[in-house]
Amino acid sequence: MKKLSIAFMVLFTAGLSVQQALAQQKKPNIILIVVDDMGYADLGSYGSEIHTPNLDKLAQQGLRLKEFYNNAICAPTRASILTGQDQHKAGIGYFDQNLGLPAYQGYLNKESLTLAEVLKQNGYSTLMSGKWHVGNDSTGWPNQRGFDRFFGIIGGASNYFNTSYMPLGGAKYPVIIEEDNKRWHKPDDSYYMTDEIGDHATKFLDEQSKIGKPFFLYLTFNAPHWPLQALPEDIAKYKGRYNIGWDSLRKERLARQVQLGLRDPSQPLALRDAEVPNWDNLTYDEQQLWKAKMEVYAAMVDRMDQNVGKVLDKLKELKKDDNTLIVFISDNGAPAEDVAHGKVHAARNIGPVGTSGSFESQGKNWSFVSNSPLRSFKGALYEGGMSSPLIAWFPGKIKANTIERGTAHLVDLAPTFYDVAGAKYPAAYNGTKTNPLIGKSLSGLFFRGEELNRDKPLFWELWGNRAIREGKWKLVSVFPVNQWELYDIDNDRGETNNLAAKNPDVVRKLSLEYLQWVNANNVVLDFNLIKPKAILDIKAN
Repeated sequence: MKKLSIAFMVLFTAGLSVQQALAQQKKPNIILIVVDDMGYADLGSYGSEIHTPNLDKLAQQGLRLKEFYNNAICAPTRASILTGQDQHKAGIGYFDQNLGLPAYQGYLNKESLTLAEVLKQNGYSTLMSGKWHVGNDSTGWPNQRGFDRFFGIIGGASNYFNTSYMPLGGAKYPVIIEEDNKRWHKPDDSYYMTDEIGDHATKFLDEQSKIGKPFFLYLTFNAPHWPLQALPEDIAKYKGRYNIGWDSLRKERLARQVQLGLRDPSQPLALRDAEVPNWDNLTYDEQQLWKAKMEVYAAMVDRMDQNVGKVLDKLKELKKDDNTLIVFISDNGAPAEDVAHGKVHAARNIGPVGTSGSFESQGKNWSFVSNSPLRSFKGALYEGGMSSPLIAWFPGKIKANTIERGTAHLVDLAPTFYDVAGAKYPAAYNGTKTNPLIGKSLSGLFFRGEELNRDKPLFWELWGNRAIREGKWKLVSVFPVNQWELYDIDNDRGETNNLAAKNPDVVRKLSLEYLQWVNANNVVLDFNLIKPKAILDIKAN
């Protein structure tokens, strides 16, 4: 009672009535955790050998989805997360680069409200720690788009031990790290970025607990995005674990997914990418380099999970763990790019893999394991590029150790959070008419196991690649071939059997619906018309 009275006094000081104070006390807190470039199978609860006890605990005490879709690459994904809009409607149809059209302007438009803007209007404290990547201009940074507190990376990536530029494609990619609009910098090698993101999140929660409002925390780790850099004590946990190579490791993960109930063993597996060699065909030196890469990658995921643990401990300490919804996702599938040895070489690799002087990535060879059992990689609209694990946890509200198919999408997160928070989405904001929400609340799926029914298909366009998902069918095409392929995802999630020739009516129906979506969202049908003159093989995405 004493604590409640103190909370009410704080609320009264803010000019709230008793009824408003009671309402705010009952509103749930919301935490959305997003990781970067982590594959579908990289958590223990999704089949991995990597030590992720905190996220696995959330999965065991909560819900996992078999099918949750992202936008296959970073900035477009984050645009949909933050606004509940298709990426083009929000202004980030291509990336965080301005291609000269509103749907491809490279930053969030004013018509697409962020989660922070809406929840703040509805009585929430809004906190963010981590990676932004939906606009480089300071007028569109987190504190200007509704967040009360922000610490993190403005652009697409950073080093983990310093704030130096990143050497990409022969250019210097700037690393901008801010805390509430002030440039943040620590001496080189005096910190580890994943820890800084976790520590700032717990600091913000501590400070926010004195306000008496419910909170929304957007916790966006840049791990395990390249460069592969990790702390020695974490790398040591995995020494020798990956000597078996990717062929054997994939078999282990696939078997574990069946045991967990995440994969139907009767379904065909995605075919091995032709560029991934057999482990046994590598030289000894090649094997040493590649196993070291995976040791570091695992260490980065491990450290991310440790920082999730810090946040969970802080929730418990603040006695808010019984009234908090936590959702965890990844922004896209594991990546194909080899930043140190690809066509465009990184300008720096001056230390062993994992150290602050190294600039490596896991490449296709390990990423096809990370995305098991799915096809392809980040940037592609096959399942491996656009599928994420999703964990949802809310004690007493979400049934423990539940697995659902789901077939949900990023645009469903905003309606879910507003539904749970009892938040009203405004028709206008600061004199600007807002884009209506297009997703479906997942609260029925999360809390009651109800099937998610949609009025319309899900649509994607990324760099000329196209996809539609309706029911069991998925229509997909790859730029610049632009030939429709059709897959029965219910029976072939590995996308091994193209059924387009056998089902022309389905192809025709879905492709016409795609054209309607293109017109409604100002999508450029021919990507060649807006494609940048040079798309680098290496991107901070």
